[in-house]
Amino acid sequence: MVQLPEGLDEKSDNYKAGFSTIADISKERIRRAGAKTVEGDCHEGWNRDVGFRVLRIDSSNMTDVFYRPDEVKQDELFGQVDSVKPDRTAEDLLFQVLIDWGVELTLPINRETLHGKTVYSVDGNALIACFEAGVTDDLVKDIAARAPLRAVFRDTSFARDADRINAEQLFRQLSPSTELKAI
Repeated sequence: MVQLPEGLDEKSDNYKAGFSTIADISKERIRRAGAKTVEGDCHEGWNRDVGFRVLRIDSSNMTDVFYRPDEVKQDELFGQVDSVKPDRTAEDLLFQVLIDWGVELTLPINRETLHGKTVYSVDGNALIACFEAGVTDDLVKDIAARAPLRAVFRDTSFARDADRINAEQLFRQLSPSTELKAI
């Protein structure tokens, strides 16, 4: 479903009930329909998942670059290390990567903790992502051992450039067919 966030008339019953847009009403209707579906007889193999995702169009997760190389002073370079806007979440980055790679946004996403870091796996091994800082060789080995089609990390996930290069080498050894990316 696609819905513009069209506002409601402040005099309407729906506005008085706490809804501010037609999209808010639509989300509540989907929730209620899902709850009603689960109340009835269901196929015994069904996991009773009636969830849905709400996505909105936003600006890029990547920082805006409005400078020319000859205008940057050397002492300003450290402030430009992270290419991701500071207010973006791991889920924001994950969905941008899904769109960039042309992966369907409706595929199941699993979130788990490996070596103390949050790792997302999309449709089993279609894509595995970790956007946290302090990624270790052990975590990279565990992810590579799953042989995902694609793997993505945040560029700042690695403490040093050598750690990122080492991660690339680990994937070459353990899962050579994985497409690896750092954003």
